[in-house]
Amino acid sequence: MNRRPEVRGERARWGRTVTRSLRGKLLVATPDLEEPTFFRTVLLVLEHNADGALGVVLNRPTGSTIDHVLPAWAALAAEPRVVFFGGPVQPEAAIGLARRIDAMPDESVGYAALYEDLGTVDLERDPSEIEPGVGTARVFAGHAGWGPGQLDGEVAANGWFVVERDEHDLWIAEPDTLWRRVLKRQPGRLSVFAGFPADPALN
Repeated sequence: MNRRPEVRGERARWGRTVTRSLRGKLLVATPDLEEPTFFRTVLLVLEHNADGALGVVLNRPTGSTIDHVLPAWAALAAEPRVVFFGGPVQPEAAIGLARRIDAMPDESVGYAALYEDLGTVDLERDPSEIEPGVGTARVFAGHAGWGPGQLDGEVAANGWFVVERDEHDLWIAEPDTLWRRVLKRQPGRLSVFAGFPADPALN
């Protein structure tokens, strides 16, 4: 994930055609998205280009603790210190995201920059071996993936709201509240959706 391929992706507005890459944006499941895997999820898009898209779910903590699964990374893990369900693709493979605390060296070790101070880390290494140095980390089991044009189509079909991320979204200590929090801070009518009941029959 070091490379920065030429992007021919699209930015989305609810119900409109996408016009540029969604890399670094949040995907917030709309109330219309009732598929259980992604119901009321918030995803961070890690890559989005002509080959497709990849992201991780930010608000599905599992019962597996970092102390048990990756004890070397436990001290850096953000609360709650558990593995998160990143998505249904390759659930046996872990993705580690961490915040960079040092300047980027000419050659990194075990770290691949994504954007700003965020990157993926090699979880098989001890954190002390990672260059540049990293601080807060989060571990995800699996990821969400889309083929060429697939995510663009889902956005156009009102499956996702596309919004800007806040630097705290990835590290939130109460991930079960993230869906409502993200929608509530949006301008205009998007904030109204934060009050939608999980069961539409109760509306």
